[in-house]
Amino acid sequence: MLLNGSEIVVEVMKEEGVDTIFGYPGGAILNIYDELYKHSDEIRHVLVSHEQGASHAADGYARSTGRVGVCMATSGPGATNLVTGIATAYMDSVPIVAITANVGINLLGKDTFQEVDIVGITMPITKHGFIVKDVADLADTLRRAFKIARSGRPGPVVVDITKNATADKCEFTSKKPEIPDRNKFDHYTKEDLKKVADMINASKRPYLYVGGGAVISGASDEVRELMNKIDSPACDSLLGKGVVDATDPHYTGMIGMHGTKASNKGVSGCDMLLTLGARFSDRVTGNVNTFASEANIIHIDIDDAEINKNVATDAHIVGDMKDVLKDLIPMLDEKKHDEWMKTIQGYKKDFPMTYPKDRLTCQYLIERLDALTGSDAIVSTDVGQHQMWTAQFYKFKSPRQFLTSGGLGTMGYGLGACIGAKVANPDRICVNIAGDGCFRMNMNELMTASRNHLPIVEIVIDNRVLGMVRQWQTLFYGQRYSNTVIEDETDYCKAAEAMGCKAYRIKSTDEVDRVLKEALASKDTPVLIDAVIHEDDKVFPMVNPGGAIADAFDESDL
Repeated sequence: MLLNGSEIVVEVMKEEGVDTIFGYPGGAILNIYDELYKHSDEIRHVLVSHEQGASHAADGYARSTGRVGVCMATSGPGATNLVTGIATAYMDSVPIVAITANVGINLLGKDTFQEVDIVGITMPITKHGFIVKDVADLADTLRRAFKIARSGRPGPVVVDITKNATADKCEFTSKKPEIPDRNKFDHYTKEDLKKVADMINASKRPYLYVGGGAVISGASDEVRELMNKIDSPACDSLLGKGVVDATDPHYTGMIGMHGTKASNKGVSGCDMLLTLGARFSDRVTGNVNTFASEANIIHIDIDDAEINKNVATDAHIVGDMKDVLKDLIPMLDEKKHDEWMKTIQGYKKDFPMTYPKDRLTCQYLIERLDALTGSDAIVSTDVGQHQMWTAQFYKFKSPRQFLTSGGLGTMGYGLGACIGAKVANPDRICVNIAGDGCFRMNMNELMTASRNHLPIVEIVIDNRVLGMVRQWQTLFYGQRYSNTVIEDETDYCKAAEAMGCKAYRIKSTDEVDRVLKEALASKDTPVLIDAVIHEDDKVFPMVNPGGAIADAFDESDL
């Protein structure tokens, strides 16, 4: 059938199972938006308040579901406003397709109004980028974009479409979407599996280090089976939360700069570290020369570029995590490591996570949120102290519950991601936890939530400072608080109410349960909670920059 480019865009979206698009219209993309209007009963468009909110919402949609998130923007500043969200998705391997429109082909390269080379701009932060100048190329390009975004190690793809290609016509034939072949990315042999299995079977002090790749591959069941079969303690990275149930006795918490002492000491003393879909970030390893120095390090990852990139390994397997573990687990001996587990349980008992009990703290608030939601909410965060406290004190029991910017560390990420998650999971409780410094970066997305009657809960941890930066200034910069004190009279409750939300302010622990219960009970209205805490509350444990994770310290050590 003969269709114009905008009709083709919508038809391919329907082919790919897209039910939601987050975006903001403009001149160059008007033809596509006109077509979306005609198909509003098939594809929901969520109008955000800023294009960055669209890319973060598409990211939250994708992380919480495992499906490809889609965002749209017009040319020029509309497209460039997507960039931070695209980079966030790239660093954390999140599948999104960002569709932008550009000026007509006859105007390209002439500094035309709102013309930018968005494919060139985003080249370092995407899996691939396309510019479509001919409508005849449009359908297959969009199909390739979705395939690339979701296959292998997922990531963002940009498709820029010139305005003429949205209006011109060509023949269109519908196709079923191509399902990526998981086995295509498996590059291991029986000998590779045997080498790894022999190392695991010989281990007396094993440890599992679980990363975001285990979430992406849907390998939670296999990871838990492996953990129980070899009786190994397990820790996770920020992005690996929920693969192992946080209440499981084998679980020791997060590893790294703000990981638990139990995890950091355990990994430092293990004789075999099995790393599952993690990239050995500097925030995890600390000093790489001392990281797991007593252990044989095994790395399983779908991306061979990660092997031996940051940490030298003793064995590795390149493949999809779920496939690898299904092949590996039958080769492993059933083990009991009673003495090793006793040592690890001793670490957990001797080095518990603590916080001040004489005032309202973020840690207490998160513990109560965890209790009142049965550890089952989808929780997004921005970046900083509140992010670490959430990772430490919310007991995530399944994957895709925790949405946070791990690699890029994007302040302002959480609210858009929470909106995307709520749209994708309307029956789940969705909460965003933000610092006051982060919240002011994208607080305008509260208007998106209220306009769409999304009963998300936005918790602002209000310490009137840029908390994590201030913590570093306190510990390492002689308490010189250069530009980290937020000296204004902004009333977040009034701002939230002005944007159509309910709002509460809490200053003491005895207010927490009542306010949380009321907020969580909201049916169609977003709720903001302004939680006022002390400006010098700190995240502990902590590892000195460049230090060994075994030397993590807390307030008692100071």
